[in-house]
Amino acid sequence: MTDAPNRLKLYFLIGPTACGKSGVALELAPMIGAEILCMDSMSVYREMSIISAKPTAEDRASVRHHLLDLVDPDESFSVGRYVEDVDRTAREVTARGNLPLLVGGTALYLKTLTEGLFEGPPADATLREKLKARASTDGSEALHKELQLKDHRAAEKIHPNDLRRIVRALEVVTLTGKPISEWQQQFGSTNEAYDCLIIGLRRDRQELYARVERRVDQMFQSGLLDEVRALSERQPPIGKEASQALGYPELTRYLRGESSLEEAKSLIKTHTRQFAKRQLTWFRSFRNIRWVDVSSLDAPHAVAQRIADEYFPGILRS
Repeated sequence: MTDAPNRLKLYFLIGPTACGKSGVALELAPMIGAEILCMDSMSVYREMSIISAKPTAEDRASVRHHLLDLVDPDESFSVGRYVEDVDRTAREVTARGNLPLLVGGTALYLKTLTEGLFEGPPADATLREKLKARASTDGSEALHKELQLKDHRAAEKIHPNDLRRIVRALEVVTLTGKPISEWQQQFGSTNEAYDCLIIGLRRDRQELYARVERRVDQMFQSGLLDEVRALSERQPPIGKEASQALGYPELTRYLRGESSLEEAKSLIKTHTRQFAKRQLTWFRSFRNIRWVDVSSLDAPHAVAQRIADEYFPGILRS
């Protein structure tokens, strides 16, 4: 990290889903005197512990965690709100003499913290309603195909079912004539508020996919179906943002009798692998990630020790 005494220092441990971030972070945090700030867009929701793979009670008892269970699943949660929470929490952690270690795989949170929020046009309620009405009639895939024609770079990063982001991208290009991907190039400079060290875990692709499959199996064993059933029956209903959690759409279709449980489980594995691939695509846009290659032979403690020795020399605490 550069010497920037007037900037808040943030430390990141990032990587695609199921790459082993949480296990390494639990080992690394005590070594360097860190508290963990979760960087996951689904972990902010209460009642979604299994589906978002939140740290267990035992994990939270061993290392102090922050930015979990911030809102109910029927509430909205913005990137701006997350950045505000990170800034406040990281300053509190630093004031205690500890390091704020952000752990997760939400690339938009990482990009916003390290490069700042871009200023696009304000929302246009009339246009949004027209786009949503089209989606209701033709499906979100039709809007995604339109986005591919108008802004293929944005379309590559947005899932065809992610209607909220598709609508926003079409809104931006319609109102300004400029694709949202070009607006987002304003991210190119460093966010001067923070001095960031970003460490990424990287695994062989096939090994990563095998870990994804095992994780999904473990989530089912831990009660994923019961958690989704409770979420689908809650009042007020779960919101659009929280309902995008991997596993929720697939299992609610099963609960409605539209698929078998095995079909739902297979789809969750497929969609999670696809999500991991999209995360890796996102991360390739960052120029300053210090990648650490890990394999199935590497225990979390050993990986954490390598990271501590290389990137945190002189401050090891255990």
